[in-house]
Amino acid sequence: MSFLIRREQPPEAWQWLFRYHYKNTHTVVGLISGTSADGVDAALVRIFGPGPSAASVVHHLTFPYDKRVREAVLRCSQEGSVEEVCRLNTQLGILFARAAEKLIREAGARREEVDLIGSHGQTIRHLPPMRKRERQGGTPGGSSLQIADPAVIAYVTRIPVVSHFRQKDMAAGGQGAPLVPILDSLLFRHKERTRIVLNIGGIANVTVLPRSSETTFAFDTGPGNCLIDAAVSLLSGGRMTFDRNGRWAAKGKVCNDILTELLTHPFFSQSPPKSTGRETFGAHFFRSVMERAKDYALTSQDIVATLTAFTAESIVLSLERFVFPAAEGPYDLIVSGGGLHNPVLMRRLKDRLKGSEVLTSDAFGIPADAKEAVAFAVLAHRFVMGLTGNIPGATGAAEETVLGSLTLP
Repeated sequence: MSFLIRREQPPEAWQWLFRYHYKNTHTVVGLISGTSADGVDAALVRIFGPGPSAASVVHHLTFPYDKRVREAVLRCSQEGSVEEVCRLNTQLGILFARAAEKLIREAGARREEVDLIGSHGQTIRHLPPMRKRERQGGTPGGSSLQIADPAVIAYVTRIPVVSHFRQKDMAAGGQGAPLVPILDSLLFRHKERTRIVLNIGGIANVTVLPRSSETTFAFDTGPGNCLIDAAVSLLSGGRMTFDRNGRWAAKGKVCNDILTELLTHPFFSQSPPKSTGRETFGAHFFRSVMERAKDYALTSQDIVATLTAFTAESIVLSLERFVFPAAEGPYDLIVSGGGLHNPVLMRRLKDRLKGSEVLTSDAFGIPADAKEAVAFAVLAHRFVMGLTGNIPGATGAAEETVLGSLTLP
């Protein structure tokens, strides 16, 4: 723990770190708002052992953004001014703090029982490091910005906060994402089956845990729910923000010509490690899809059906290109994230991956809607214990490193 306890730290920091290190069980809150920007996912987690050796979810919830906040997040992620981002940083800090307080209250816990908060924040811009062949005189280094001010969260809740998880990995030359593979590796590895852990949020990503091997690799596969949500929101005039139960997709017909075009995007042929976000599959990409939909005179349902198929097929394409050749079967596909609740999307995945057993993270004690929040609770714990949090095979970093920054209340 010497990396944290330094002479210049005030006595309160020494005392807190000392108490934390010598407890056997820790209670940690994990907070994150994903690419879909629909609210704060929060999980109260009991963590056992310094490693940790096990984690148990006590309670989880989603603290929804109202319409104005969601619109502000989406606007800032594309074209927001510096002033808007500054103001939103504080506003989201308050909302993240309220989400934590509501979580603790609903769990029947007391604030004094909670040792730590791990807050990923809300990604506003994610710029992975440029590959050599893409550089044109610019800097190759990557950068990523997550907001929801940790100082505000710590002040409001009176609980220490670990945040800014991506930056150290990117300083080591990594993509800064995905970071959830450390949790996947701890919870889902199997000696006799290759486990493919798929999270379908706004962006979809996979963690691959080959059987009989400690090797782990992971990458973003492309859009998850973000394009589907954008289409439903636009086509419903803002009355709906997602395709509940896949109803629109079920009524529509997939346009195979557009689907084939979409799958030629260069991101899908790019070898891992790789990560993406709204910078690639955001407003500009969505507008191009809608223009093509006009050319084919697609109905609203046809558009949603085509985008749902696009998400499914981009996942399957990624597995066929980069996973199945590198990791021997038999395979288990363990799914989490909001896309799990779309039966049309899940049915297409199951039909296309008939050789794989399709499970959910709930079967392993991790609620599908809470897995990423749990991951950042675990990453916060690892930071305080001085343990590395990134997996170079997932992010492309030059080395394993401790992730995060600590803000005391």
